[in-house]
Amino acid sequence: MCLFDGDDEQRVAMAKIGDDWIVDAAVGVGQAYGYRAAGAGPGFDPAKLLVDPYALELDRPYRQDPRLAIHGEETADLVPRARVTAPFDSAPSPPLFRPGGLIYELNVRGFTVRHPEVPEALRGTLAALAQPVIIEHLKKLRVSAVELMPITAWIDERHLPPRGLSNAWGYNPVTPMALDPRLVPGGVEELRATVAALRTAGIGVILDLVFNHTGESDEQGPTLSLRGLDDAAYARAPDGSLINDAGTGNVLDASQPSVRAMILDSLRHFARCGVDGFRFDLATVMARGPGFDPHAPIFAEIAADPILADRVLIAEPWDIGPGGYQLGAFPEGWLEWNDRYRDDVRRFWRGDGSVSALATRMCGSFDVFDEVRTRTVNFLATHDGFTLADLVAYEHRHNEANGEDNRDGHGENLSWNHGVEGPTDDPEILRRRGLDIRAMLATLFASRGTIQLTAGDEFGRSQRGNNNAYAQDNEVSWLDWTARDMNLEAFVFDLADRRAALPELSDPQRPADIRWATGDGHIPTQQEWASRSAEGLSMRTDSRTGFTIDSTARSLLLAVPQI
Repeated sequence: MCLFDGDDEQRVAMAKIGDDWIVDAAVGVGQAYGYRAAGAGPGFDPAKLLVDPYALELDRPYRQDPRLAIHGEETADLVPRARVTAPFDSAPSPPLFRPGGLIYELNVRGFTVRHPEVPEALRGTLAALAQPVIIEHLKKLRVSAVELMPITAWIDERHLPPRGLSNAWGYNPVTPMALDPRLVPGGVEELRATVAALRTAGIGVILDLVFNHTGESDEQGPTLSLRGLDDAAYARAPDGSLINDAGTGNVLDASQPSVRAMILDSLRHFARCGVDGFRFDLATVMARGPGFDPHAPIFAEIAADPILADRVLIAEPWDIGPGGYQLGAFPEGWLEWNDRYRDDVRRFWRGDGSVSALATRMCGSFDVFDEVRTRTVNFLATHDGFTLADLVAYEHRHNEANGEDNRDGHGENLSWNHGVEGPTDDPEILRRRGLDIRAMLATLFASRGTIQLTAGDEFGRSQRGNNNAYAQDNEVSWLDWTARDMNLEAFVFDLADRRAALPELSDPQRPADIRWATGDGHIPTQQEWASRSAEGLSMRTDSRTGFTIDSTARSLLLAVPQI
């Protein structure tokens, strides 16, 4: 163990007793520390200062440097030191969020870094979310829970600094519990205080967590933590090469009890901080051994844990490995990002999808989720891909600023542009784009089950056609609150109110009585269901009108009945 007083380092030998390593040293709250390890194996390098995988706070962010990957190069001046934190043992409150509500996905830094009404010292930090102006906006949207893109400490991918770029999303973590000092300078107490403020306003918090890989990357990557302490935590093929089902250079091997224990300990820690639940990035990796197993041990361990059993659990149900697409395969009680909803809604309003597919998605995707309750998370756009406004303005991605010759990001986005790529002053094109955006948003708010909106899509945010803005920690991805479309924003506030007046839409229970008909009461035929248009088609639940679609007029009217 390496104890730090400024740059002075005191090394204290540790002793192994059973499976545990212990140290005889006086260590108090606030003490900065790290580890060094030597031994036979590919990852051991006593010149590398290693961060505690169980660290809760760091004294500085991670930063990429070639020395981190060179054996024998000293790295104490590069690597963050963990800080000992005061213990707390809060009993988690029951989650505020319930399936069927509105999840609001946001990037903590990009959400407020340009907000003129947030105090300058707080802009871009987690504490900014507790500001009255932010809470007021969330309440107008009737947000049930904010879903925070990663706030745990991450490192830039090694190809970014030479290009003058940095990671803006945080999906390259190193230590699963340590908060990133750039986003959460107040550490654990800032997280707990912000969660408490949002809960007081009736808004839950869901953390987007990454347990599929770490930022130590491939064999040429940096040695920062696990690689230097327990290289076996990373999954390897029979030939010894690192498995790369996440496309990031490595994957954590959740078939190992020690890796699962670290994941569950992380979840318990954040639950004690008050969060409602978790969204798991590339969640299929956690159930691989090496193939995906719907009965993987981690599912039962979470379900049996008294602290975690009632938390909200959301899977991104795919990765890039063999058999990696597993939509609908997660256990009962888990919610799942539903990309089939996204794609079928986009196709319908683009003009090449069927009304039958649209109806199936709007009714909860019961062709995918065949339990009593639908587990779908319906979304139109997320952090990954085009913004909603760019979806109707760009037919092709424009990621040149990422420095990869526009090869990165999704090639097929099911997008359209009404004949003009990107910005335009043509009033007719702008009108048609506006109708498309409103039709898709109304579709989302009229859909049964949980819905998700990405921050800024309610007022027309654009990323200039960049559909992979992970490396754009700048005005490309930061929300511009002064330029927002106030009319569109008011439209979405109204949609939120209308959805709230139709509680059966937000009830994920399979509806007992749902009927589709045209305005004159005609029940569509099979041939009509397969068509690509819908004029005056209405959905009724329990004899109450839910909405009416008119694809010719590019509109979906969400109607509130008289009660």
